[in-house]
Amino acid sequence: MGKVVLWMIRIVAGLLVLAGVAMTLVYYLAAQSLPDYSVTRKTAGITAPVEIVRNNANIPHIFGQNDADVFFGLGYAHAQDRLWQMMVMRRTAQGRLSEMFGRRTLQVDELMRRLDLYTLAKAAVEVQDEEAKSALKAYSSGVNAYLSRVNSEALGRGAPEFFLFSNDVSPWQPADSIAILKLMGVQLAGHLEEELLRARVTLALPEDRVKDILPDIPGTGVAALPDYAALLGVSKTQLANLPARQDRPDLWPAPRRGLAGASNAWAAAPKRSAAGGTLLANDPHLGFTAPAIWYLARLELSTGGVIGGTIPGMPAMMVGRSDTFGWGVTSSYLDDQDLHVEKLNPDNPTEVQTPDGFKPLTHRGSIVQIKDEAPVTFDLQWSENGPVLPGHLFDLGIITPPGHAMSLNWTLLTREDRSMSAAIRLMRAKTVMEGIAAGADYVAPSLTLTLADRENVAMKVIGAMPRRDAQHQTRGRIPSPGWVAENRWQGVLSYSANPEFVQPTGGIVGNTNNKLVDRPFPNHMSYEWGDSQRVQRWSRLMQAREVHTRDSFIEAQLDSVSVTARTLLPLVGADLWFTGEAAPDGTPERARQRALELLANWNGEMNEHMPEPLIYSTWLRALQNRLIRDELGPLANEFPHVEPIFIERVFRDVEGAGVWCDVIQSAPEETCTDIARIALDDALLWLDENAGGEQESLRWGDYHEVTHKHPVLGDVPFLKWFVNIRQSTSGGDNTLLRGRTAGTGKNPYRNVHGAGFRGVYDFADPNSSLFVISTGQSGHPLSRHYDDLGELWRRGEYTPMSLDPALARAASVGVTQLIPKN
Repeated sequence: MGKVVLWMIRIVAGLLVLAGVAMTLVYYLAAQSLPDYSVTRKTAGITAPVEIVRNNANIPHIFGQNDADVFFGLGYAHAQDRLWQMMVMRRTAQGRLSEMFGRRTLQVDELMRRLDLYTLAKAAVEVQDEEAKSALKAYSSGVNAYLSRVNSEALGRGAPEFFLFSNDVSPWQPADSIAILKLMGVQLAGHLEEELLRARVTLALPEDRVKDILPDIPGTGVAALPDYAALLGVSKTQLANLPARQDRPDLWPAPRRGLAGASNAWAAAPKRSAAGGTLLANDPHLGFTAPAIWYLARLELSTGGVIGGTIPGMPAMMVGRSDTFGWGVTSSYLDDQDLHVEKLNPDNPTEVQTPDGFKPLTHRGSIVQIKDEAPVTFDLQWSENGPVLPGHLFDLGIITPPGHAMSLNWTLLTREDRSMSAAIRLMRAKTVMEGIAAGADYVAPSLTLTLADRENVAMKVIGAMPRRDAQHQTRGRIPSPGWVAENRWQGVLSYSANPEFVQPTGGIVGNTNNKLVDRPFPNHMSYEWGDSQRVQRWSRLMQAREVHTRDSFIEAQLDSVSVTARTLLPLVGADLWFTGEAAPDGTPERARQRALELLANWNGEMNEHMPEPLIYSTWLRALQNRLIRDELGPLANEFPHVEPIFIERVFRDVEGAGVWCDVIQSAPEETCTDIARIALDDALLWLDENAGGEQESLRWGDYHEVTHKHPVLGDVPFLKWFVNIRQSTSGGDNTLLRGRTAGTGKNPYRNVHGAGFRGVYDFADPNSSLFVISTGQSGHPLSRHYDDLGELWRRGEYTPMSLDPALARAASVGVTQLIPKN
C-alpha cells in the first residue's frame, strides 16, 4: 500500500512539473512578442530619423523631420502594440475571417463580401488627395517595417494570438486603412435594424400602438406610414410568420438595435469659461473590447503637434487637439441607409423590376476559403439600388415576401469615398471654420463634429446626406418597393445642407446623440435618434453654471444621475408609495414596501455601490416585459432595453396608450397600477433568486460589470481569465456616464457599450488637457500596459494630454530611434 501511495505522489509531482514546464514555455513564447521600446533600428522607408518617445502611460510621441516619416512612425507604433487587432479588423473588412477561424465566421465573411467593402476601399485609394495618399503610403510602410522586424528576428510572431492562429500576415496596404474606416461605418450603422424592426411591428400592431412602442422623439409629428404588406401588394398572411431572430455569429460587425454608435460631446465659448478660453469634452461610445478600439498618440506634423485618439490601422487622428484647435465626434444618426424590396421576374429570377421594366442583376462570384474545409463560393448580386442581401443576413427573410429580394442602399458603399482625406485634413485644421471646411469630402460613417478653437465653438454634421423624393412611400422608415421611382435616391444633398451651429448665442454647443434638427421630409436628417434622456441632464448641468471649468466638464462627463429614473419612478409608483397594511418580514408585501421605501428616498444616481439602481432597473425591465409580451409575443425580445418614452406614454395614457396595461388573455381588466405592482413582485423575485440577501446589501456594480472582452479568446475557458478585463461600473443606459446594458442573457445588466475614450480640452491652458481610454495602450495580455489606463478610466481619472516633449521624456518607458537604412 505504501508503494502505491509513493507512486501516486511521484505521478502527481511529475504531472505538476510537466505542467510547470509547459506553462513556462507558453509564457516564454508569448513574451517574445512583447515589444522593446528602447531600441535604435535601421529601417527602410524613411528619409530622416524618426523618434518615438513613449511616456509613462505608453503613449507614443512621434517626431520626424517630415510628415511622411511621422506617419511611418505611427504605423510602426500601431503594429508594435496592436498588430493582432489590426489584422483581425482587416480580415473582417476583407471577408477573410473564415480562413483563420473556420465556419463559425462564414456569415460575417458573406456579409462583408456582399457589401464588397474591400473592393470599394481599393478603388477609393485613387480618389484621395495627394496629402492623404502620402500619409496612407507612409503609414503602410511603417506597419510593414515592424512586420519585417518580427519575421527577421523571430519576435513571437508579433502577438501571442498568432501562435494559436498561424495564418500568414500579408503586408499592409493603403486600401487596408480605408477598409477599416468603412468597417467602422458598419459598426456604427443602425438604420437597417430600425427599418427591419418597424416593418415587423407594423405587421403585428395597429398604427396607434406602433407609435407607442416605437415613438418619435418629441417634436413635430410624422404622418402615418402605409401598411407594409399592402405597400408590397401581398397579403399579410404571406408575412404573418414572425419567428424569433437568430443569434448573431462570432465577430459579427453590425450592431444590435440600441447598440449602434453613441457618444457625448460639448464645448463652451470663452464667455462661458471661467479661465477665458474655450473648453471641449468628448467621449465616443462603442462596444467594449480588450484592447479598446482607441489608441492614444501624439504626432508632430509640419502644421504643428496634434494629440488624441487614433484607431489602429488608420493614419488619421479621429479625436483630439492641437495647441489652437480641438475636435470631438458623436454618432450623428443621419439616415444614410434604405432597404428596398426588389420584385423578381417570375420567368427569370436573375432579373428585378425597375421603373423601366425588368433588368438583370449584376453578378460576380466570390470564393471564401474556410479553415480545414472546402471553400464556399457566393454569388454576389447587385440591383440598381445596391447589393442584394439574402434572407438569412439580418434575418431579412422575415419581412421579404416570396418572389422578392432585399437590397440595401447606403452612402458608405461608394468608390468615390474621400473620408480618409477629410479626416487627415481635419487634424491639420487651425480654426473652427477650417475644421468645418475639412469635412466637406467626408462620406461615411456620418458623424457630428464638435469643434473649438481659441475664440469660437461650433458643431457640424459631416457625411453624405441622401437626396430622397418628397413622394417617397415610406420616407425611409420601413423597406420600400425598389421598382417605384419615387423610392429611389436621387444622389446626395450638398454639404451646406448638413446641420451646422457656429458661435451659438448661449456660448455652448453639445450633442448626446439627441435630435439635432426638426426639418420636414425630405430635407430631414433622421427620424431615429440615439438619445432623448441624457440630453435633459446635460442641458441642466450646462445651464446650472454661468461659467464652466475643465473640472465642471469632467463632472458632467462622469455624471451618473438618471433623468429617466427621476421621471418614470413617480409615474409608475404613483399609487404604490407608502401604501398597504403593515406586513411582517419575509412576506412579499414587506419586501415590496422596503423596495419602495428605498426608491422613494433615492435621487436617481446610478452609483455602483448602491442597491437602488439595481432594484429600479429590474422593476422597469419586468414592467416593460409585462406590458408588451402579450401583444407582441416573441417580437417582445426585440425590445431588450427599457423604452422610456413608451413607459411614459403608457402611464400618462397619451393617445390611449394606457391600454397596454390590460392583459389581453385575461378576463379582468388590469390597471397600470396592477401591472406596476405585479412587475415589482417579479423584480424582487428575480433579485431573490439571483442575488439573495437583504435589499440594502445589493450592489449595482456587481451586476453592471463591464467586461472588456477579447473578441476572439474572450469565451475560451481558462484563457478568458487572462485576456478579458472586468470592472465594476456606475452609470446606466440613460446617464451621461453611459454604460449601456446588454439587455439579454443571464445577467441583462452587464455593461457592454460605453465611452472607450474620454477627453477634456482646456484652451486657456492647453497642456492641462486630459484624456484616457478604457483599457491600456498595449494589446498584449502580458504587458503591464494592457489594462493600466483602464484602472484610471474606471475611477473617473485621466492622464495628461500634453504636447510638451519634455514632459513625455521625463518618465518615458522607452525611446525608439528609427534611422534610415542606407
